Amino acid sequence: MDAKTNTERGYDDFQEHLARLETAGLVQRIDQEVNKDTELHPLVRWQYRGGVPEGDHKAFVFTNVVDAKGRKFDMPVVVGALAGSREIYRLGLRVEADQVGDIWRRAMSNPVEPVQVESAMCQEVVLEGDDLIGDGNGLDALPVPISTPGFDSAPYLTAGNFVTKDPETGVQNMGTYRGGLKAPNRLVVRMATRAGGAGGYPHWLKYQTRGEKMPCAVILGCPPVVAYTGPQKVPSDVDELGVAGGLAGEPIRVVKCRTVDLLVPADSEIIIEGLIDTDFLEPEAPFGESHGHIALEDFNMIFDVTAITRKRNAMFASIISQVTPSESSSIKRDAYEQMFLVHLQNTLGIKGVRNVVMHEPLSNIRRVIFLVMEPGVQRTEIWRALYGAATLRADCGKYVMALNEDIDPNNGDAVFWSLAYRANPTEDIVILPNRDGGHGPKGGSQSSDGTMLVDATLKQPTAPLALPKKEFMENAKALWERLGLAPLNPEVPWHGYSLGDWTDEWDQLAENAVKGDYLENGKRSAQMRRSGIKPNTPVRDVIK
Repeated sequence: MDAKTNTERGYDDFQEHLARLETAGLVQRIDQEVNKDTELHPLVRWQYRGGVPEGDHKAFVFTNVVDAKGRKFDMPVVVGALAGSREIYRLGLRVEADQVGDIWRRAMSNPVEPVQVESAMCQEVVLEGDDLIGDGNGLDALPVPISTPGFDSAPYLTAGNFVTKDPETGVQNMGTYRGGLKAPNRLVVRMATRAGGAGGYPHWLKYQTRGEKMPCAVILGCPPVVAYTGPQKVPSDVDELGVAGGLAGEPIRVVKCRTVDLLVPADSEIIIEGLIDTDFLEPEAPFGESHGHIALEDFNMIFDVTAITRKRNAMFASIISQVTPSESSSIKRDAYEQMFLVHLQNTLGIKGVRNVVMHEPLSNIRRVIFLVMEPGVQRTEIWRALYGAATLRADCGKYVMALNEDIDPNNGDAVFWSLAYRANPTEDIVILPNRDGGHGPKGGSQSSDGTMLVDATLKQPTAPLALPKKEFMENAKALWERLGLAPLNPEVPWHGYSLGDWTDEWDQLAENAVKGDYLENGKRSAQMRRSGIKPNTPVRDVIK
């Protein structure tokens, strides 16, 4: 990377993104006093558990933050600004909603190497040495919220992107992990050790073998294109900052840390630098995790802080995690779905896969995956897709279901309808044993899990859906609105359509009926009378 002093860039930093959200009417500012330890996250949580439509979700900016002891903070806390909704998320990418998939495919396929600069706003204020010691200093000076009051054991960094470096290859990794505050100069970080878990954990093992502490930096309030790459899973030889450059369409500006040999985004709000012990671990948690349960105490990595640097006017970024939907799941969802779709379409060459939808509410996108298939796809391709989706990642795909395009995977009633009429339990379900338990609550004696694959697609032409045709429902909707009745929120399916078993002749009978000419249909049926057959015999079985 060549050194460069140019401060111009084409991507937003965190505060520019927030201004863009404000212009779009997607920011809720709270100027009254709010307790970060008891009120802040619970207030934002109501946005997700209070029946607020997803389209009305906003980023919250708290400008008057105190803690449980009445201490005031001069730094605003921002929650929901990264992925409080899909509209917020796509504005962070600076693309239209229908371009999100395309930009992620481009970024994954064409990373752009970062460019190093000599100075950065994230180092306008530098705290080292004695500045990190004592109550009210170091980490204790940051307005870090308690995410799950009543269960969490400490304030937690939830939007932190932790940067580490492979000591052998020099390739950096950036992952979004949780960090619980322990002292003004110490936190404990959890890096998942399961298969497909934290990219920083293999680095930690290498430093442990070398008998060295692991340099680490935590990025808080980075440009959205950087924040969105932290939770994603990329190959170990690919730097997430390169993928972020692919999202931005230009190199991410990086600067060298003050006390550790790592590069971090120059346009970040706050950087926490330090060394992670490779000899000792320390109890960490309880904490409300993104799988929707409280994570109980584990031994995890000790992070000794060597420096905190920040902008002079820094804002503290936090995300809502725990029970989904939440920011932690929304940040992952679009990129994960594109990763699965590209794997099925390009890597495996499967025909007929239109879309991949990962179920988010309560199940945290990993557990339930829907494959949307084109009509008439061969069953062999459907089953290749089911197996392919179930085996791509160890922690994703406990239940994988193939659906037709007329079924909305986000509508539970539609999914149950498909299961009820399109899946035969004896022929269309396969159970795979010996699966890793993946990302979920610990407890019990179960050491492994299983996977269920379900083909809930149409296997043969079927009679139309029994709702009025589209034009009649549209006309009735217009009449409904003219009558001033309650506002409508149409649910799919809201009109009838053919499922393959329908003829032009039956269409003509229906057309006669709506024209008032049903007596003509009676004349036709009178001419088709038969004797010697059982009631309920299909007409087409008799008249070919």
